[in-house]
Amino acid sequence: MPTADLVVVANRLPVDRVEGPDGEHLWRRSPGGLVTALEQVMHNLDGAWVGWGGKADLEVEPFEFDGTLLVPVKLSPADLRDYYEGFSNGTIWPLYHDVIAAPEFKRSWWDAYVRVNRRFAEAAAGAVAENGVVWVQDYQLQLVPQMLRELRPDITIGYFHHIPFPAYALFAQLPWRRQVLEGLLGADVVGFQRAADAGNFQRSIRRLLSYPTKGDTVQVPLIDDGSRTVIAKHYPISIDAQKFIELAKHPDVVARAKEIREQVGSEKLLLGVDRLDYTKGIRHRLKAYGELLHDERLTPEQATLVQVASPSRPGVEAYQDLRDEIEMMVARINGDYSSVENTAIRYLHQGYPREEMVALYLAADVMLVTALRDGMNLVAKEYVAVRTDSTGVLVLSEFAGAADELGSALLVNPHDIDGMKDTIIRALQMPEAEQARRMRTMRRKVLDKDVEKWGRAFLDDVERLRGKRLAP
Repeated sequence: MPTADLVVVANRLPVDRVEGPDGEHLWRRSPGGLVTALEQVMHNLDGAWVGWGGKADLEVEPFEFDGTLLVPVKLSPADLRDYYEGFSNGTIWPLYHDVIAAPEFKRSWWDAYVRVNRRFAEAAAGAVAENGVVWVQDYQLQLVPQMLRELRPDITIGYFHHIPFPAYALFAQLPWRRQVLEGLLGADVVGFQRAADAGNFQRSIRRLLSYPTKGDTVQVPLIDDGSRTVIAKHYPISIDAQKFIELAKHPDVVARAKEIREQVGSEKLLLGVDRLDYTKGIRHRLKAYGELLHDERLTPEQATLVQVASPSRPGVEAYQDLRDEIEMMVARINGDYSSVENTAIRYLHQGYPREEMVALYLAADVMLVTALRDGMNLVAKEYVAVRTDSTGVLVLSEFAGAADELGSALLVNPHDIDGMKDTIIRALQMPEAEQARRMRTMRRKVLDKDVEKWGRAFLDDVERLRGKRLAP
């Protein structure tokens, strides 16, 4: 198999397998956030990508797609049940999101997680060139760095954690906490979204492993005496802002945005765009909007809420229950407050292409990002990027990573329903001069710190440590 100097390892490949018009199987680029973030970084590099092919028991030889070598990893239905739906999303996801839902600690899930992480590590070890770089992505693969270090001591390893890293008191609940920390410390560079996440990680290391930390570094002791330096700090992820700006200026997208406004019919349009996930605060947002209608502070004629909730993990029971609950809330609010002419909530449980999303961003007077906990939330940055006329208001949860950079948004605590109601009204009534001042400040930050700078900042640190390793 050919090898590459840079290998990305992620749970999924950046492509989906689809059936062509003649029944043949084709590969199409995935619309996921990780793919979108990394495609710009990978574009000019001779790289490979290791990941699951998207279907159970799919066995495919490595192949090239758009100049990148793709190395599929086979996962069985049992792997998907125990490693992905189980440990990754039934244990780690809720634990790392402040236990918004109760995590389950099943030993059979952990065994599957170890087994599948080893499979990914072995695939990456076979795909990376001598003295190359492997960049591991996210919480599904926290053991891969250490496994890779054992398999390929010649390479330099980066790991980026896209979701929050919890406070020590929460992380300490994990029965396999030491193994996870040791797995992550197999990397040379461990990246996080927020400074607070990097701080939580370092505190857990000091408490559980007693390794010394100083500034952005951790000293990991070696078996044969001495220590190895690991960089552990925050690198806030971003978007390809120019691509969104170009779409926002396209005549078809502009026309579609105008069409959406005409179809919705209300004076103002509130917009929520989320994966259907209990961390996103969709229920709290609906409750706040419903109470504004009940209190007669708003009418559907004054402001319609368009809520896009793209499908997520349909095999997980908690997500099925969440969908049922949200759809009941939407039906109840629409039944109580909609009229023949105006619908209070336009609820859309489906994914949309990027062009349609940009049209929605352009149509929206107010963007509601009310996550209960979020690593970053790129939707907030996408909305800011496309508002080239500096109109529009971003209402942003202080518990989303984006709040660290977009402080000119109207920040809210989504658990404070009364506070969120007041903030929504303030957003709808904000004078254009204030909108422009806030939006210009946020747009400068989004345009200056785009996804290319994020990738370059992370890989520059990786290359610096790589250079030290290779120095005579």
